[in-house]
Amino acid sequence: MGPLFPMTCVVLLALHATVSPASLNPEDYAADEAERTANSDTIIFDDYRGKVCVDDSGFVYKLGERFFPGHSNCPCVCTEDGPVCDQPECPKIHPKCTKVEHNGCCPECKEVKNFCEYRGKTYKILEEFKPSPCEWCRCEPNNEVHCVVSDCAVPECVNPVYEPEQCCPICKNGPNCFAGTTIIPAGIEVKVDDCTICRCHNGDWWKPAQCLRRECLNGQTLS
Repeated sequence: MGPLFPMTCVVLLALHATVSPASLNPEDYAADEAERTANSDTIIFDDYRGKVCVDDSGFVYKLGERFFPGHSNCPCVCTEDGPVCDQPECPKIHPKCTKVEHNGCCPECKEVKNFCEYRGKTYKILEEFKPSPCEWCRCEPNNEVHCVVSDCAVPECVNPVYEPEQCCPICKNGPNCFAGTTIIPAGIEVKVDDCTICRCHNGDWWKPAQCLRRECLNGQTLS
């Protein structure tokens, strides 16, 4: 058997030649920029501008490919200048919409207000209500409240009173007027003192009473 030493040297030389860095061409394999600069403080990533497009989730799309950048976006086409997205004419949202979803290209109303709000309270559509004794209101289909206020007649007295749950004031003691500081009933002559007789104006209750003062002596009328 011949010596093994020369053959061993040949094998080692062959292996050395196979893995020599000088024999590798960087273009012969796809190396990531981050790996090529692993020993550097700065990580450099591939520049995709003008080559591909990336959506919100990181998926990559080729030039000319149609895709959705995000779940609430309109469809786009990948171009060298970046995504070019559709801009459709979306339907108008109802002004009374209370819940809008943005899960597609256009916003969508999911819930429309079907009640009215008035003075801190809510009412159903076409519901009638009285917020006060003098008001009659209704919740209209357009979610607006329309009210009618009672037009009260002018009371025929100087001391009207308001009763609970009643809109207009009433004259509990009937028509009257002032005779000085005294209130006298209308329609009759009233002796306000020993020498003075007064009477309310017909229909003009706000005017002071007409009074006739006679000459008297010690409370006795002189005829």
